Amino acid sequence: MRKVRVGSVVFGGGELAFIAGPCVIESRAGCLDLAGRLGSLAKRLRAPLVFKASFDKANRTSAGSFRGPGLEAGLAVLAEVKARFGLPILTDIHEPGQAAPVAAVADILQIPAFLCRQTDLLVAAAETGCAVNVKKGQFLAPEDMAHVVAKLEGAGCRRIIVTERGASFGYHNLVADMRSLPILRGLGWPVVFDATHSVQRPGGAGKESGGDRRWAPVLARAAVATGCCDGVFLETHIAPERALSDKANAIALRDVPAMWRVLKEIHDVVA
Repeated sequence: MRKVRVGSVVFGGGELAFIAGPCVIESRAGCLDLAGRLGSLAKRLRAPLVFKASFDKANRTSAGSFRGPGLEAGLAVLAEVKARFGLPILTDIHEPGQAAPVAAVADILQIPAFLCRQTDLLVAAAETGCAVNVKKGQFLAPEDMAHVVAKLEGAGCRRIIVTERGASFGYHNLVADMRSLPILRGLGWPVVFDATHSVQRPGGAGKESGGDRRWAPVLARAAVATGCCDGVFLETHIAPERALSDKANAIALRDVPAMWRVLKEIHDVVA
């Protein structure tokens, strides 16, 4: 399996990496505060960290839901996070035209699960030279991600990360099948498990997605225990109940240290 380096963080290098941050940039001050706290925690625990926040949530359930500050203002905040705290940055892109400007700031371009088969988007991301984290669609079998990876490779991408985030299981429900992790690993690139989106209930709260954050640490432990998980993705918030996006499945920041410690210990046993 190939390694993917982004700044000081290496996916697939033998150490468990973490991707963490808020679902969406709610404010400059809040984003900087959370990034600073996560950066300090990562240093204390010696946990490789990539900071994640979206400048726009283009796939919200309701047209009236909060989407974020937008491309220009959002990238300015992420650039400040990177400059102040030295953290590699991951953020989503939704359209091919966003790839180049986002790549000027971010270290990893993320392809949302709903868009993982959009060829033009994948090619645009690959052509930036950035690392690309592509989330497996909830509608795809893990084997089908071979075609997605082939599109990225064919467009010249040499740093690919594949993320598992659950599969649709009836209406408003997802199931995380741990068999998908070794299958995805078989594609030859590092694999990340998205613990918080895997406990989401898409559209399950009427005008927004529901979820149950209680199960995120449980699934994360199971994923790392497979021995086929190179990183764990989680969305966190100072006060999840007040989050403007994904409040039902985000992990409270106060609970992150214990979760990271346990995951690191499990990884050390199975690695």
